[in-house]
Amino acid sequence: MAHSTLTPVFVGLRTGLHVLSAALLALVVVRVLVDGGAGTWVRLALAAVFAGVYLLGAVVARGDGRRRTVAGAVWLIALTLVWIALLVGVPEAAYLVFPLFFLYLHVLPRIVGPVAVITATLVAVVALGLHGGFTVGGVVGPLVGAGVALLIGLGYRALAREAVEREALVAELLATRDRLAVTEREQGVLAERARLAREIHDTVAQGLSSIQMLLHAAERADGERPGTEHIRLARETAAEGLADTRRFIRELAPPALERGLGAALERLAGSQWSRDGLDVTVDVAEASLPMDVQTALLRIAQGAVANVVQHAAATHVRLSLTVDGQEARLTIADDGVGFDPVAVHDRSGTTDSFGLRATEERVEQFGGRLEVDSAPGRGTTLVAILEVR
Repeated sequence: MAHSTLTPVFVGLRTGLHVLSAALLALVVVRVLVDGGAGTWVRLALAAVFAGVYLLGAVVARGDGRRRTVAGAVWLIALTLVWIALLVGVPEAAYLVFPLFFLYLHVLPRIVGPVAVITATLVAVVALGLHGGFTVGGVVGPLVGAGVALLIGLGYRALAREAVEREALVAELLATRDRLAVTEREQGVLAERARLAREIHDTVAQGLSSIQMLLHAAERADGERPGTEHIRLARETAAEGLADTRRFIRELAPPALERGLGAALERLAGSQWSRDGLDVTVDVAEASLPMDVQTALLRIAQGAVANVVQHAAATHVRLSLTVDGQEARLTIADDGVGFDPVAVHDRSGTTDSFGLRATEERVEQFGGRLEVDSAPGRGTTLVAILEVR
C-alpha cells in the first residue's frame, strides 16, 4: 500500500495482532510445560508448527492479485487445521481464536471472512465444553470476542478502503497538477509568441510596407532621373524584408491555430476526440480574435472535453463559439451523467475539482466568467465568456 496518513494506524493494528498471537501461543506453551505428562512433546511440536505456519504469512503477504488471495486462503486453512489439532490437547489453545478472527476478516473475501469467524467461534465453544464442560464464560467469551473482532474488522476495512480512495485522489490531483503546469507553460509560450507576432506586425512589418510604398511612389514619379536604380533596389530590398517579416509572423503563430480556432477544434474532433469515443459537433462563428484569446479558448475546450471523457460517460459533445462585441462565448455541452455543481464547491465558493478550478483561473485571466449548468442524469453545459481585448 502506498504511503498515506493512515499507514501508522495499519502498522499499529498489525503489530498488535502479532503481539497478541505471540502472547497467547506463549500461554499455551507454558500450560503444556506445567501440565507435563504424556504427549507433552507432541503438543509442543504442534505449537511450534502453529508458530511456523503463522510466520509463513509474511511470505504470502508479498504476493499480489488473485494469486495472493488463493495463497492467503490456503495459508489460513493450514493455520486453522494446526490450531484445531492443538486445541484437542490444550484447552487454552481456544484463546488463539481471537487473532484468527482478525486474520479471517483481513485475508478472506468479504462474505467468507465473517462465516469463518462464526465457524471458528463454534469450534472454540465446543472444544472448551468438551474439555471442562459447557459454562456461561466458555460460551459467552468466544461470542463476545467474535462480535468485537467483526466490528474492528469492519472498521479496518473501511479505513483501508478510505486510504485507497485517498491515495487514488492524491495521485489524480498530482497528475492533473502536472498536466496543468505543462499547459500553463505552453500557454505562456504561445502567448509570448502571439505578442511578438503582433508587435512585429504592428511595427517592423508596417514600417517596411510604408517604405516599400514610398519608394515605389518615388520610382514612378521620375523614372529617368539619376539614382532611380538605387531607389528600385531599395524598394526590392524592402519587399524582401517585408516577405521575411511576414514569414516570421506566420511561424510565431501557434501551429494548432495556423488556420484559425474553428479549424483547430474541427481537427481535434476528427482525430483525438473521436478516438476517445466521442461524437463532437463544432460550430464556430467566423471572427477575428486575438491570438492569446484563441489560445485560451482552445485550451479551455481541450480541458473541458478531457473532463467529459474521464468523468461524464457521454457520447456526444457540442462546441459552439459566438463573438458579440467585446465578448467571446464558448459553450461546451454534453449528454453525460452530469453532476451537482453545488456539491463540488465549498462554502467559500471555491471548487474542489482541480480541472474546473484551472478553467476558472484561465477564464479570470481574461476578465471573463465561467457558467456551469448541470445536474445528475441530464448532462453538463459549460459556458466560458472571455473579454476580447
